[in-house]
Amino acid sequence: MKIERLIGILSILLQKDTVTAPELAECFEVSRRTINRDIEELCMAGIPIVTRQGQGGGICIMEGYKMNRTLLTNVEMQDILAGLRSLDSINGTNRYGQLMEKLSAGSSDFMTGNQSVLIDLSSWYKNSLAPKIEMIRKGIDGCIELDFCYYSPKGENRRIIEPYYLIFRWSSWYVWGWCKTRKDFRLFKLNRMEDLCLSGNKFEKRKAPVPDLQDEKIFPGGIRVKAVFEPDCKWRLVEEFGTESFRELDNGKLLFQADYTDKENLITWLLSFREKAVLLEPVEIREELKKAIRKMQDKYEEYEVYKEEETDGTDQTD
Repeated sequence: MKIERLIGILSILLQKDTVTAPELAECFEVSRRTINRDIEELCMAGIPIVTRQGQGGGICIMEGYKMNRTLLTNVEMQDILAGLRSLDSINGTNRYGQLMEKLSAGSSDFMTGNQSVLIDLSSWYKNSLAPKIEMIRKGIDGCIELDFCYYSPKGENRRIIEPYYLIFRWSSWYVWGWCKTRKDFRLFKLNRMEDLCLSGNKFEKRKAPVPDLQDEKIFPGGIRVKAVFEPDCKWRLVEEFGTESFRELDNGKLLFQADYTDKENLITWLLSFREKAVLLEPVEIREELKKAIRKMQDKYEEYEVYKEEETDGTDQTD
Protein backbone atom coordinates (compact mmCIF):
# COMPACT_ATOMS: atom_id res chain seq x y z
CA MET A 1 0.00 0.00 0.00
CA LYS A 2 2.90 2.37 0.64
CA ILE A 3 4.09 2.47 -2.97
CA GLU A 4 0.49 3.06 -4.11
CA ARG A 5 0.27 5.99 -1.68
CA LEU A 6 3.55 7.49 -2.89
CA ILE A 7 2.39 7.27 -6.51
CA GLY A 8 -0.93 8.79 -5.51
CA ILE A 9 0.74 11.72 -3.72
CA LEU A 10 3.01 12.34 -6.70
CA SER A 11 -0.02 12.26 -9.02
CA ILE A 12 -1.80 14.88 -6.90
CA LEU A 13 1.28 17.13 -6.76
CA LEU A 14 1.60 16.98 -10.54
CA GLN A 15 -2.04 17.97 -10.99
CA LYS A 16 -2.38 20.67 -8.31
CA ASP A 17 -0.31 23.79 -7.70
CA THR A 18 -0.40 23.32 -3.93
CA VAL A 19 -1.88 20.82 -1.51
CA THR A 20 -1.76 20.69 2.29
CA ALA A 21 -0.62 17.80 4.47
CA PRO A 22 -4.06 17.51 6.14
CA GLU A 23 -5.69 17.19 2.71
CA LEU A 24 -3.30 14.39 1.75
CA ALA A 25 -3.78 12.68 5.12
CA GLU A 26 -7.56 12.72 4.69
CA CYS A 27 -7.35 11.51 1.09
CA PHE A 28 -5.19 8.49 1.90
CA GLU A 29 -6.63 7.88 5.39
CA VAL A 30 -3.29 8.13 7.21
CA SER A 31 -1.76 10.50 9.76
CA ARG A 32 0.00 13.79 8.94
CA ARG A 33 3.20 12.23 10.31
CA THR A 34 2.93 9.44 7.71
CA ILE A 35 2.42 12.04 4.96
CA ASN A 36 5.50 13.94 6.15
CA ARG A 37 7.57 10.74 5.97
CA ASP A 38 6.21 10.06 2.47
CA ILE A 39 7.21 13.56 1.33
CA GLU A 40 10.72 12.99 2.69
CA GLU A 41 11.00 9.71 0.74
CA LEU A 42 9.85 11.42 -2.47
CA CYS A 43 12.53 14.08 -1.92
CA MET A 44 15.15 11.35 -1.39
CA ALA A 45 14.01 9.82 -4.69
CA GLY A 46 14.96 13.04 -6.47
CA ILE A 47 11.59 14.81 -6.65
CA PRO A 48 12.19 18.49 -5.64
CA ILE A 49 9.24 19.04 -3.28
CA VAL A 50 8.88 22.41 -1.54
CA THR A 51 6.90 23.12 1.66
CA ARG A 52 5.64 26.66 2.25
CA GLN A 53 4.34 27.86 5.62
CA GLY A 54 1.60 30.36 6.37
CA GLN A 55 -1.65 31.30 4.67
CA GLY A 56 -1.85 29.97 1.13
CA GLY A 57 1.10 27.69 1.81
CA GLY A 58 1.33 23.96 1.44
CA ILE A 59 3.24 21.28 -0.43
CA CYS A 60 4.18 21.62 -4.09
CA ILE A 61 6.78 20.59 -6.64
CA MET A 62 9.50 23.14 -7.34
CA GLU A 63 8.55 25.62 -10.08
CA GLY A 64 10.12 24.84 -13.44
CA TYR A 65 10.88 21.23 -12.57
CA LYS A 66 8.27 19.81 -14.93
CA MET A 67 6.97 20.73 -18.34
CA ASN A 68 3.79 18.66 -18.13
CA ARG A 69 1.83 18.78 -14.91
CA THR A 70 0.11 15.44 -15.43
CA LEU A 71 1.43 11.90 -15.45
CA LEU A 72 -1.42 10.95 -17.79
CA THR A 73 -4.02 12.83 -19.79
CA ASN A 74 -7.61 12.81 -18.62
CA VAL A 75 -8.62 10.45 -21.43
CA GLU A 76 -5.77 8.07 -20.55
CA MET A 77 -6.78 8.11 -16.89
CA GLN A 78 -10.39 7.31 -17.84
CA ASP A 79 -9.26 4.36 -19.98
CA ILE A 80 -7.12 2.99 -17.14
CA LEU A 81 -9.95 3.39 -14.64
CA ALA A 82 -12.40 1.64 -16.99
CA GLY A 83 -9.97 -1.25 -17.35
CA LEU A 84 -9.38 -1.57 -13.61
CA ARG A 85 -13.09 -1.44 -12.84
CA SER A 86 -13.68 -4.20 -15.38
CA LEU A 87 -11.55 -6.45 -13.14
CA ASP A 88 -13.86 -5.61 -10.25
CA SER A 89 -16.78 -6.88 -12.36
CA ILE A 90 -15.35 -10.41 -12.38
CA ASN A 91 -13.91 -10.47 -8.85
CA GLY A 92 -17.01 -9.03 -7.21
CA THR A 93 -14.89 -6.44 -5.38
CA ASN A 94 -14.25 -2.71 -5.57
CA ARG A 95 -10.55 -2.74 -4.77
CA TYR A 96 -9.32 -1.83 -8.26
CA GLY A 97 -11.75 1.05 -8.54
CA GLN A 98 -10.74 2.37 -5.10
CA LEU A 99 -7.06 2.13 -6.03
CA MET A 100 -7.51 4.06 -9.25
CA GLU A 101 -9.63 6.76 -7.63
CA LYS A 102 -6.80 7.33 -5.15
CA LEU A 103 -4.27 7.57 -7.95
CA SER A 104 -6.55 9.92 -9.88
CA ALA A 105 -7.17 12.23 -6.92
CA GLY A 106 -7.32 15.83 -8.04
CA SER A 107 -9.16 15.09 -11.25
CA SER A 108 -12.76 16.17 -10.73
CA ASP A 109 -14.06 13.99 -13.57
CA PHE A 110 -13.24 10.86 -11.61
CA MET A 111 -14.57 12.08 -8.30
CA THR A 112 -17.93 12.93 -9.87
CA GLY A 113 -18.13 9.59 -11.67
CA ASN A 114 -17.89 11.10 -15.14
CA GLN A 115 -16.71 7.98 -16.98
CA SER A 116 -17.91 7.44 -20.53
CA VAL A 117 -16.54 3.88 -20.86
CA LEU A 118 -18.00 1.16 -18.64
CA ILE A 119 -16.74 -2.42 -19.07
CA ASP A 120 -18.41 -5.39 -17.38
CA LEU A 121 -16.53 -8.68 -17.89
CA SER A 122 -18.86 -10.69 -15.65
CA SER A 123 -21.01 -13.46 -17.13
CA TRP A 124 -23.73 -15.93 -16.21
CA TYR A 125 -20.94 -17.96 -14.58
CA LYS A 126 -19.72 -15.11 -12.37
CA ASN A 127 -20.24 -17.02 -9.11
CA SER A 128 -18.12 -19.95 -10.29
CA LEU A 129 -15.59 -17.94 -12.31
CA ALA A 130 -14.48 -15.50 -9.60
CA PRO A 131 -13.08 -18.21 -7.23
CA LYS A 132 -11.33 -19.92 -10.18
CA ILE A 133 -9.72 -16.66 -11.30
CA GLU A 134 -8.51 -15.88 -7.78
CA MET A 135 -7.05 -19.39 -7.38
CA ILE A 136 -5.34 -19.28 -10.78
CA ARG A 137 -3.79 -15.91 -9.92
CA LYS A 138 -2.45 -17.39 -6.69
CA GLY A 139 -0.98 -20.26 -8.67
CA ILE A 140 0.67 -17.90 -11.16
CA ASP A 141 2.01 -15.51 -8.50
CA GLY A 142 3.23 -18.29 -6.19
CA CYS A 143 4.45 -20.72 -8.90
CA ILE A 144 2.08 -23.42 -7.61
CA GLU A 145 0.71 -26.19 -9.84
CA LEU A 146 -3.03 -26.34 -10.54
CA ASP A 147 -4.94 -29.62 -10.37
CA PHE A 148 -8.39 -29.92 -11.97
CA CYS A 149 -10.82 -32.08 -13.91
CA TYR A 150 -11.13 -30.92 -17.52
CA TYR A 151 -14.08 -31.57 -19.83
CA SER A 152 -13.32 -31.63 -23.57
CA PRO A 153 -15.05 -33.04 -26.68
CA LYS A 154 -12.82 -36.13 -26.31
CA GLY A 155 -13.94 -36.80 -22.75
CA GLU A 156 -12.90 -35.79 -19.26
CA ASN A 157 -9.72 -36.36 -17.29
CA ARG A 158 -7.63 -34.79 -14.59
CA ARG A 159 -4.90 -32.36 -15.56
CA ILE A 160 -2.01 -30.80 -13.67
CA ILE A 161 -0.54 -27.64 -15.15
CA GLU A 162 1.99 -24.94 -14.40
CA PRO A 163 -0.07 -21.75 -14.91
CA TYR A 164 1.51 -18.73 -16.64
CA TYR A 165 -1.18 -16.48 -18.14
CA LEU A 166 -4.82 -15.74 -17.35
CA ILE A 167 -6.52 -14.69 -20.60
CA PHE A 168 -9.86 -13.15 -21.58
CA ARG A 169 -10.59 -13.78 -25.25
CA TRP A 170 -13.56 -14.73 -27.45
CA SER A 171 -15.91 -13.65 -24.60
CA SER A 172 -14.49 -16.34 -22.28
CA TRP A 173 -11.71 -16.85 -19.72
CA TYR A 174 -8.76 -19.17 -20.31
CA VAL A 175 -5.56 -20.18 -18.53
CA TRP A 176 -2.35 -20.82 -20.49
CA GLY A 177 0.04 -23.24 -18.90
CA TRP A 178 2.42 -26.17 -19.21
CA CYS A 179 0.36 -29.39 -19.16
CA LYS A 180 2.18 -32.25 -17.44
CA THR A 181 0.07 -34.79 -19.34
CA ARG A 182 0.72 -33.39 -22.83
CA LYS A 183 4.24 -32.20 -22.03
CA ASP A 184 3.51 -28.94 -23.80
CA PHE A 185 1.79 -25.58 -23.37
CA ARG A 186 -1.99 -25.73 -23.65
CA LEU A 187 -4.97 -23.36 -23.42
CA PHE A 188 -7.73 -24.37 -20.98
CA LYS A 189 -11.20 -22.81 -20.81
CA LEU A 190 -12.22 -21.99 -17.25
CA ASN A 191 -15.87 -23.00 -17.75
CA ARG A 192 -14.69 -26.54 -18.54
CA MET A 193 -12.57 -26.82 -15.41
CA GLU A 194 -14.04 -28.40 -12.26
CA ASP A 195 -12.66 -29.39 -8.86
CA LEU A 196 -9.91 -26.81 -9.34
CA CYS A 197 -7.35 -26.65 -6.54
CA LEU A 198 -3.79 -25.64 -5.79
CA SER A 199 -1.81 -28.88 -5.65
CA GLY A 200 0.71 -27.44 -3.20
CA ASN A 201 3.60 -28.43 -5.47
CA LYS A 202 5.84 -25.53 -6.41
CA PHE A 203 7.41 -25.33 -9.86
CA GLU A 204 10.36 -23.50 -11.30
CA LYS A 205 9.30 -21.07 -13.98
CA ARG A 206 10.23 -22.20 -17.44
CA LYS A 207 10.52 -19.88 -20.44
CA ALA A 208 6.85 -19.55 -21.30
CA PRO A 209 5.97 -18.26 -24.77
CA VAL A 210 3.13 -15.77 -25.03
CA PRO A 211 0.25 -17.72 -26.62
CA ASP A 212 -0.51 -16.91 -30.24
CA LEU A 213 -4.23 -16.16 -30.01
CA GLN A 214 -4.86 -15.19 -33.60
CA ASP A 215 -8.22 -16.63 -34.66
CA GLU A 216 -6.68 -18.54 -37.56
CA LYS A 217 -4.22 -20.23 -35.17
CA ILE A 218 -6.82 -21.39 -32.63
CA PHE A 219 -9.70 -21.82 -35.07
CA PRO A 220 -8.10 -22.82 -38.39
CA GLY A 221 -11.41 -23.05 -40.28
CA GLY A 222 -11.43 -25.28 -43.32
CA ILE A 223 -15.19 -25.81 -43.66
CA ARG A 224 -16.63 -23.61 -46.37
CA VAL A 225 -20.31 -23.15 -45.48
CA LYS A 226 -23.10 -22.15 -47.85
CA ALA A 227 -26.64 -21.89 -46.47
CA VAL A 228 -29.94 -20.09 -47.00
CA PHE A 229 -31.67 -18.28 -44.12
CA GLU A 230 -35.07 -16.71 -43.69
CA PRO A 231 -35.09 -12.85 -43.68
CA ASP A 232 -35.83 -12.59 -39.95
CA CYS A 233 -32.48 -14.29 -39.18
CA LYS A 234 -30.56 -11.28 -40.47
CA TRP A 235 -29.87 -9.84 -37.01
CA ARG A 236 -28.10 -13.03 -35.88
CA LEU A 237 -25.97 -13.26 -39.01
CA VAL A 238 -24.96 -9.61 -38.59
CA GLU A 239 -24.15 -10.09 -34.88
CA GLU A 240 -22.18 -13.32 -35.31
CA PHE A 241 -20.53 -12.93 -38.72
CA GLY A 242 -21.09 -9.37 -39.99
CA THR A 243 -22.97 -7.91 -42.94
CA GLU A 244 -20.43 -9.20 -45.47
CA SER A 245 -21.26 -12.83 -44.66
CA PHE A 246 -24.49 -12.87 -46.68
CA ARG A 247 -26.38 -11.28 -49.55
CA GLU A 248 -30.10 -10.86 -50.05
CA LEU A 249 -31.70 -12.92 -52.80
CA ASP A 250 -34.58 -11.73 -55.00
CA ASN A 251 -37.07 -13.62 -52.83
CA GLY A 252 -35.82 -11.84 -49.67
CA LYS A 253 -33.97 -14.83 -48.26
CA LEU A 254 -30.32 -14.60 -47.22
CA LEU A 255 -27.53 -16.54 -48.95
CA PHE A 256 -24.86 -17.07 -46.28
CA GLN A 257 -21.23 -17.97 -47.04
CA ALA A 258 -18.41 -18.21 -44.49
CA ASP A 259 -15.63 -20.41 -43.14
CA TYR A 260 -16.46 -22.53 -40.11
CA THR A 261 -14.06 -24.22 -37.75
CA ASP A 262 -15.72 -27.34 -36.42
CA LYS A 263 -18.33 -29.71 -37.89
CA GLU A 264 -20.15 -30.44 -34.63
CA ASN A 265 -20.36 -26.75 -33.74
CA LEU A 266 -21.67 -26.02 -37.24
CA ILE A 267 -24.47 -28.59 -36.93
CA THR A 268 -25.40 -27.31 -33.48
CA TRP A 269 -25.42 -23.72 -34.74
CA LEU A 270 -27.65 -24.54 -37.72
CA LEU A 271 -30.10 -26.48 -35.55
CA SER A 272 -30.50 -23.41 -33.32
CA PHE A 273 -32.27 -21.73 -36.28
CA ARG A 274 -34.76 -24.63 -36.47
CA GLU A 275 -36.71 -24.54 -39.76
CA LYS A 276 -35.34 -21.11 -40.76
CA ALA A 277 -31.99 -22.36 -42.13
CA VAL A 278 -31.10 -24.82 -44.91
CA LEU A 279 -27.51 -25.97 -45.40
CA LEU A 280 -26.47 -26.24 -49.06
CA GLU A 281 -22.76 -27.01 -48.74
CA PRO A 282 -20.72 -28.99 -47.79
CA VAL A 283 -22.92 -31.76 -49.19
CA GLU A 284 -21.57 -34.43 -46.82
CA ILE A 285 -22.44 -32.35 -43.75
CA ARG A 286 -25.85 -31.57 -45.29
CA GLU A 287 -26.52 -35.32 -45.51
CA GLU A 288 -25.31 -35.86 -41.96
CA LEU A 289 -27.57 -33.05 -40.76
CA LYS A 290 -30.57 -34.61 -42.55
CA LYS A 291 -29.88 -37.95 -40.83
CA ALA A 292 -29.63 -36.21 -37.47
CA ILE A 293 -32.99 -34.48 -38.03
CA ARG A 294 -34.65 -37.79 -38.97
CA LYS A 295 -33.22 -39.43 -35.83
CA MET A 296 -34.56 -36.55 -33.75
CA GLN A 297 -37.99 -37.03 -35.30
CA ASP A 298 -37.86 -40.77 -34.53
CA LYS A 299 -36.96 -40.03 -30.90
CA TYR A 300 -39.89 -37.67 -30.50
CA GLU A 301 -42.27 -40.18 -32.07
CA GLU A 302 -40.98 -42.92 -29.75
CA TYR A 303 -41.62 -40.65 -26.81
CA GLU A 304 -45.20 -39.98 -27.97
CA VAL A 305 -45.85 -43.75 -28.16
CA TYR A 306 -44.37 -44.17 -24.68
CA LYS A 307 -46.65 -41.47 -23.28
CA GLU A 308 -49.73 -43.08 -24.86
CA GLU A 309 -48.84 -46.49 -23.39
CA GLU A 310 -48.30 -44.92 -20.01
CA THR A 311 -51.67 -43.14 -19.98
CA ASP A 312 -53.57 -46.20 -21.33
CA GLY A 313 -52.39 -48.41 -18.46
CA THR A 314 -55.07 -49.77 -16.08
CA ASP A 315 -55.11 -48.31 -12.61
CA GLN A 316 -55.08 -51.28 -10.18
CA THR A 317 -54.75 -49.37 -6.92
CA ASP A 318 -57.39 -49.79 -4.18
